[in-house]
Amino acid sequence: MKKTIYTLTIILLSAVMLFSAWQLWRYFSDGWHSRNRFDELTELIELPAEKSWTKYGALFKQNPDMVGWITIEGTAINYPVMQTPERAEFYLRRNFEKQYSVHGVPFAAESCSIKPQSDNITIHGHNMKDGTMFSALGKYRSRAFYEAHSLIHFDTRVGFGVYEIIAIFSVNPEHFQYAHSVDTADEAEFSEYINRCKALSFYDIEATAEYGDNLITLSTCEAAGTNSRLVIVARKT
Repeated sequence: MKKTIYTLTIILLSAVMLFSAWQLWRYFSDGWHSRNRFDELTELIELPAEKSWTKYGALFKQNPDMVGWITIEGTAINYPVMQTPERAEFYLRRNFEKQYSVHGVPFAAESCSIKPQSDNITIHGHNMKDGTMFSALGKYRSRAFYEAHSLIHFDTRVGFGVYEIIAIFSVNPEHFQYAHSVDTADEAEFSEYINRCKALSFYDIEATAEYGDNLITLSTCEAAGTNSRLVIVARKT
């Protein structure tokens, strides 16, 4: 009897180890394929004489769900931005080809409009342990990192934009529904939103926004098992 229990225990532990090894292999394999594919997509970007959405023509032809391209120089963030209003989190676990991928693709919230552009566009991306997607946002807890990477480039078919970061904070979306602030009703509502973001910020940032400015809000998960989000708000210069 004891020998049988011992054998079953060994089999069970071996199965758990094999499953864990398979999960780990799957994660890093997906990351490797994801990085290679995004490198290939980057190579398809054309460089016309003037800034125009046509530079992304080949990518948009491959997948019309692409509504923009986001870049933060000096980081791994250099990705297409997708949007599927009728299927809010479609790209949460899908790649550019719409196939399953744990890494997903950064995507704009379904409530936002690209054309015409909403006052505030929220872009979601995973915080991956391999350093891809929006994991670099965690480095903004350091003021020195912010000062070296204070600008975000976000291109859409409406136009090319450079956005200056005005607030960096961590919050539970249940306590502050930042993604719901899409189009503010008036100046008072806009100011209230900006003031709350600034109050939550890890440190004081001189740059701010005024009523009429266009904003983007980058959002990524923090520690596993929590509902906390790392949020970066930036205004178009």
